[in-house]
Amino acid sequence: MARKTNYSFEKRQRELQKKEKKAAKAEAKRALREEGLEPGAAAPEAGDNASDTPVEADKAE
Repeated sequence: MARKTNYSFEKRQRELQKKEKKAAKAEAKRALREEGLEPGAAAPEAGDNASDTPVEADKAE
């Protein structure tokens, strides 16, 4: 008789890999924030900050 595949185990392993990958990304982001963002890494956030700048300028006027 053939063995039944243990899909629960495979699914759990995939979930653990995703969790580890997510934790590694979070750690990398935290390290960048502590060091003061590098120019290449700050590009996406610079766009977000640029949209906030005019709002702050309007408040000052």
